[in-house]
Amino acid sequence: MLSLSHLLLIGIGGSLGAVARVLVANALAVWLGPHFPFGTFFVNVSGSFAIGALLAFLTPRGSDAVELRAFLVVGFLGAYTTYSTFTYETLALFQAGRLVAALVNLAGQLVLGLAAVVLGVVAVRSLT
Repeated sequence: MLSLSHLLLIGIGGSLGAVARVLVANALAVWLGPHFPFGTFFVNVSGSFAIGALLAFLTPRGSDAVELRAFLVVGFLGAYTTYSTFTYETLALFQAGRLVAALVNLAGQLVLGLAAVVLGVVAVRSLT
Protein backbone atom coordinates (compact mmCIF):
# COMPACT_ATOMS: atom_id res chain seq x y z
CA MET A 1 0.00 0.00 0.00
CA LEU A 2 1.23 3.46 -0.82
CA SER A 3 1.93 5.79 2.05
CA LEU A 4 0.91 9.43 2.13
CA SER A 5 4.56 10.46 1.80
CA HIS A 6 4.92 8.38 -1.39
CA LEU A 7 1.76 9.91 -2.83
CA LEU A 8 3.10 13.39 -2.07
CA LEU A 9 6.42 12.56 -3.71
CA ILE A 10 4.60 11.26 -6.79
CA GLY A 11 2.42 14.37 -6.89
CA ILE A 12 5.34 16.79 -6.58
CA GLY A 13 7.37 14.86 -9.14
CA GLY A 14 4.37 14.73 -11.46
CA SER A 15 3.85 18.46 -11.23
CA LEU A 16 7.47 19.13 -12.09
CA GLY A 17 7.43 16.56 -14.91
CA ALA A 18 4.34 18.09 -16.49
CA VAL A 19 5.91 21.55 -16.41
CA ALA A 20 9.18 20.18 -17.82
CA ARG A 21 7.32 18.49 -20.67
CA VAL A 22 5.59 21.72 -21.69
CA LEU A 23 8.76 23.80 -21.46
CA VAL A 24 10.87 21.33 -23.44
CA ALA A 25 8.22 20.62 -26.07
CA ASN A 26 7.46 24.30 -26.59
CA ALA A 27 11.13 25.28 -26.77
CA LEU A 28 11.81 22.66 -29.44
CA ALA A 29 8.71 23.65 -31.40
CA VAL A 30 9.89 27.26 -31.44
CA TRP A 31 13.48 26.31 -32.30
CA LEU A 32 12.77 23.65 -34.95
CA GLY A 33 9.37 24.72 -36.22
CA PRO A 34 5.87 23.25 -36.25
CA HIS A 35 6.22 20.89 -39.23
CA PHE A 36 7.01 17.83 -37.12
CA PRO A 37 6.25 17.17 -33.43
CA PHE A 38 9.90 17.51 -32.44
CA GLY A 39 9.04 18.44 -28.88
CA THR A 40 6.89 15.39 -28.25
CA PHE A 41 9.36 13.18 -30.09
CA PHE A 42 12.24 14.44 -27.96
CA VAL A 43 10.24 14.24 -24.73
CA ASN A 44 9.20 10.64 -25.43
CA VAL A 45 12.66 9.49 -26.45
CA SER A 46 14.45 11.33 -23.65
CA GLY A 47 11.89 10.07 -21.14
CA SER A 48 12.46 6.54 -22.38
CA PHE A 49 16.19 6.96 -21.91
CA ALA A 50 15.69 8.44 -18.45
CA ILE A 51 13.36 5.70 -17.23
CA GLY A 52 15.73 3.03 -18.49
CA ALA A 53 18.71 4.66 -16.84
CA LEU A 54 16.92 5.42 -13.57
CA LEU A 55 15.33 2.00 -13.20
CA ALA A 56 18.61 0.29 -14.04
CA PHE A 57 20.23 2.41 -11.32
CA LEU A 58 17.46 2.31 -8.69
CA THR A 59 16.09 -1.24 -8.97
CA PRO A 60 19.18 -2.99 -7.56
CA ARG A 61 19.02 -0.68 -4.55
CA GLY A 62 15.59 -2.06 -3.57
CA SER A 63 13.98 -0.45 -0.56
CA ASP A 64 16.80 2.10 -0.27
CA ALA A 65 15.48 3.83 -3.41
CA VAL A 66 11.70 3.62 -2.94
CA GLU A 67 11.22 7.34 -2.35
CA LEU A 68 13.51 8.35 -5.20
CA ARG A 69 11.75 5.92 -7.54
CA ALA A 70 8.34 7.31 -6.52
CA PHE A 71 9.47 10.90 -7.12
CA LEU A 72 11.55 10.49 -10.29
CA VAL A 73 10.15 7.47 -12.12
CA VAL A 74 6.47 7.38 -11.20
CA GLY A 75 6.00 11.10 -10.59
CA PHE A 76 8.35 13.11 -12.77
CA LEU A 77 8.72 10.75 -15.73
CA GLY A 78 5.12 9.59 -15.46
CA ALA A 79 4.04 13.16 -16.14
CA TYR A 80 6.95 14.05 -18.42
CA THR A 81 5.98 11.17 -20.69
CA THR A 82 3.96 8.01 -20.32
CA TYR A 83 5.80 6.77 -23.37
CA SER A 84 8.83 6.04 -21.21
CA THR A 85 6.81 3.57 -19.15
CA PHE A 86 5.48 1.91 -22.30
CA THR A 87 8.95 1.45 -23.75
CA TYR A 88 10.42 0.18 -20.50
CA GLU A 89 7.61 -2.34 -20.04
CA THR A 90 8.07 -3.53 -23.62
CA LEU A 91 11.80 -3.97 -23.01
CA ALA A 92 11.06 -5.91 -19.82
CA LEU A 93 8.81 -8.27 -21.79
CA PHE A 94 11.55 -8.81 -24.39
CA GLN A 95 14.14 -9.41 -21.67
CA ALA A 96 11.83 -11.90 -19.96
CA GLY A 97 11.66 -13.86 -23.20
CA ARG A 98 8.04 -12.91 -23.81
CA LEU A 99 8.49 -12.01 -27.47
CA VAL A 100 4.83 -12.35 -28.47
CA ALA A 101 3.63 -10.29 -25.51
CA ALA A 102 6.25 -7.63 -26.23
CA LEU A 103 5.25 -7.42 -29.89
CA VAL A 104 1.54 -7.31 -29.01
CA ASN A 105 2.25 -4.55 -26.49
CA LEU A 106 4.36 -2.64 -28.98
CA ALA A 107 2.09 -2.93 -32.00
CA GLY A 108 -1.13 -2.85 -30.01
CA GLN A 109 -0.42 0.35 -28.16
CA LEU A 110 0.87 2.10 -31.26
CA VAL A 111 -2.01 1.03 -33.49
CA LEU A 112 -4.73 1.35 -30.85
CA GLY A 113 -3.27 4.62 -29.58
CA LEU A 114 -3.35 6.10 -33.05
CA ALA A 115 -6.85 4.72 -33.63
CA ALA A 116 -8.00 6.22 -30.33
CA VAL A 117 -6.61 9.62 -31.30
CA VAL A 118 -8.42 9.43 -34.63
CA LEU A 119 -11.66 8.36 -32.92
CA GLY A 120 -11.35 11.15 -30.37
CA VAL A 121 -10.83 13.74 -33.09
CA VAL A 122 -13.75 12.38 -35.12
CA ALA A 123 -16.01 12.28 -32.06
CA VAL A 124 -15.26 15.87 -31.07
CA ARG A 125 -15.51 17.17 -34.60
CA SER A 126 -18.87 15.47 -35.02
CA LEU A 127 -20.16 17.33 -31.95
CA THR A 128 -19.03 20.75 -33.13
